[in-house]
Amino acid sequence: MMQEILMAAVGAGAAVAVYAGAAARVVKQYERGVVFRFGRLLDGVRQPGFTMIVPGVDRLHKVNMQIVTMPVPAQEGITRDNVTVRVDAVVYFKVVDAAEALVRVEDYKFAVSQMAQTSLRSIIGKSDLDDLLSNREKLNQGLELMLDSPAIGWGVQIDRVEIKDVSLPETMKRSMARQAEADRERRARLINADAELQASKKLAEAARQMADTPSALQLRLLQTVMAVAAEKNSTLVLPIPVELLRFLERAPLSETAGRPSPPVAAPDAPLVSGPPPVPPEIPEPPSAGASRSDAYLVGRGDAMDAIEDLTGASVDPAPREEDGS
Repeated sequence: MMQEILMAAVGAGAAVAVYAGAAARVVKQYERGVVFRFGRLLDGVRQPGFTMIVPGVDRLHKVNMQIVTMPVPAQEGITRDNVTVRVDAVVYFKVVDAAEALVRVEDYKFAVSQMAQTSLRSIIGKSDLDDLLSNREKLNQGLELMLDSPAIGWGVQIDRVEIKDVSLPETMKRSMARQAEADRERRARLINADAELQASKKLAEAARQMADTPSALQLRLLQTVMAVAAEKNSTLVLPIPVELLRFLERAPLSETAGRPSPPVAAPDAPLVSGPPPVPPEIPEPPSAGASRSDAYLVGRGDAMDAIEDLTGASVDPAPREEDGS
């Protein structure tokens, strides 16, 4: 008798252990449990920890409550300014109501993915290319609003939407590069012109200052000579006054002033037979040596006066040997 009671107790314990093993469930911290009893949703959502269900009657579905990162495949579309682009994005969302996520939509992840692709194509058609490239924050907010409206009824909350990349055709990239180069060249020319204007103003101010103080020009000349000589070269650059070269312009005029012009025959003169007429005697022009020496002395005197005015000191010319003639 005792043996039968003991065997019954052991069998009952084994049955309880099997039942407990079949009914016991563990819900993790980031999950929530939704129980369906005979296909009907129970009101309570099982919280994280150990929980029990009726084996063969209840079905426990665990829903992940973590934020899900879902990439949106690249969508090709035409912008409002007729430019073909390819845009891809990423969606961050999470389940806020586990029961609604299981009951309202068959697969909430697939539903969110399709809605994200449709909304992204719609945003591409409503935006300009400049907005896609530079004003992404506004587009991200628009995408988030378009996805969050239907997702609320699915028990899903859209946390964030980001546009990752915008792919442009090669021709458009080259056009944008040329536009950027032209803009930078324009700014460089404006800066260069502004620098030239400022430099011209400073040069004009310096010229007025030197005109009021002639000695400043001499000091500037000496500084230039010192700067050239400081480079250890054998070339010395000295400026030549313009007045020193003006006598060269007057010298050819003085040489040709005393020469008479050759006679010109009349076009309608009658032909006369007989011996040819004797041409009148032409006075001999003065010797070239005398005219040249006079022009040289005049130009030389003007040059020496100009040098003396610039340097402030008299320069005695070196004696020149006269020709033997």
